[in-house]
Amino acid sequence: MTEVLHVFDMDGTLLRGTSASLEIARATGTVAAVAELEAAFAAGLIDTAGFAVGVHRLWSGLTVSTVAAVYASSPWLGGIREVCADIRRRGERSLVVTLSPDFFASLLLAEGVDEVVASRFPAVPFVTPVDPAGILTPADKVRVVEDARVRLGVPLSRCVAYGDSISDGPLFAHLGATTVAVNAGGRLPAGAVYDGDDLLAAYAIGRSLLDSAAALDGAEPVGGPLPE
Repeated sequence: MTEVLHVFDMDGTLLRGTSASLEIARATGTVAAVAELEAAFAAGLIDTAGFAVGVHRLWSGLTVSTVAAVYASSPWLGGIREVCADIRRRGERSLVVTLSPDFFASLLLAEGVDEVVASRFPAVPFVTPVDPAGILTPADKVRVVEDARVRLGVPLSRCVAYGDSISDGPLFAHLGATTVAVNAGGRLPAGAVYDGDDLLAAYAIGRSLLDSAAALDGAEPVGGPLPE
């Protein structure tokens, strides 16, 4: 049985101040068009599936090499590999849940993330349309985490989430105190707040929240020395 589940958002959290879609847009010359889609989504004119269909159309010439280059040059928080390695060393589990495309988010597996759940897109380069049924919504984050938690045998109080925006709201409300708002700018009520460039520091806060929750439950703490 896995003792603890650590759940990470990607856009705005592991990726500081940006998103996979925006980084791909910069590389493909589609920033203005993606911004229009984002504005339509914010206004409630399209949903996440509509946004996915829109970017799929814009990125018809996207290649695997472009995706890899964008991933490598994106502004990731420091310490992702170290955090994932420490989670594995403790026999715990890391999970990234993101509304962004799986062809980008799945590259985090190479950093040591145990599992990535993202919106399902056709393989790059695109030759088939987007299936709206595979595109995640904010509410799906709760479902994905519950599925993983039950499958792994993790108590709710031993699940900690790290996120930055209102799309993480349903999951944060579900988990309550064991949540860390990372560079959220006050957009997200959470158990604790971290602002900065180091995932290790946010992770240390998350572990302290887990120990507080364990104390309330009368359970053993999940602490121990953190990586330098």
